[in-house]
Amino acid sequence: MNTPNNTIRLLVTNHNTASYNMALDEAIMNHVKDGTVPPTLRLYQWNPPAITIGYFQSMEAEVDLEQCKKLSIDFTRRITGGGAVLHDKETTYSLILPEKNQIVTGTIMESYRQICGAVIVGLQQFGLAGQFVPINDILVNGKKISGNAQTRRNGCILQHGTILMDVDVKKMFSLLKVPDEKIRDKMIANVEKRVTSIKHQLKKDVNFRQVCNALVKGFEEHLHVKLEPGQLLESEKEMARELAVQKYETDEWVFKK
Repeated sequence: MNTPNNTIRLLVTNHNTASYNMALDEAIMNHVKDGTVPPTLRLYQWNPPAITIGYFQSMEAEVDLEQCKKLSIDFTRRITGGGAVLHDKETTYSLILPEKNQIVTGTIMESYRQICGAVIVGLQQFGLAGQFVPINDILVNGKKISGNAQTRRNGCILQHGTILMDVDVKKMFSLLKVPDEKIRDKMIANVEKRVTSIKHQLKKDVNFRQVCNALVKGFEEHLHVKLEPGQLLESEKEMARELAVQKYETDEWVFKK
């Protein structure tokens, strides 16, 4: 696809299920690989709330599946690494582009720094001073507000990450497997000291649209790109639907060892 080297397609896809969100990231990556769509930034949320685990994790070892079902929490596995994440009151981004591009360059660590730098500029729109902490975290006032994960496959970079608009640590730990209640309480207290959100920092609510607008500004300014609002191709939607059912909702994928 012939687009200027500094142009990225912008997709705001709102709320979707865990399986469809992860399938859509992969479908877009496959289309970027084939050159049928340009590099793409997607902004989205999750409905119902969901837990995703990293590619190398065990769902049964990490997640209390009975509690997830009781609270109507979705779950699936990502194609990226990292740990278990509760996707609830957050904005999620995915940036997908060819490895051979002129926007994000260098080593994996350098690319993390560049992309997370765009998120940091986005946070600045709320008056928040973010700090990149390798390998893939963004802190505000010493507390984590964004976690990020990346994979490189088929000649493409896929990085997705979360920006916490609010956070409920107790809810998160109620969905994870922890050896006993005493350890759970200590872990909750520890994480509450180390994790924050835009709401906790500003002492007021922000909405998805506000965060999207801030991220658009951050990515454009920091990566020196033009974000062009676009639409999903029908072939992307079809591939995502197929991947959701045939991969991200299957026991073979979700519970793979």
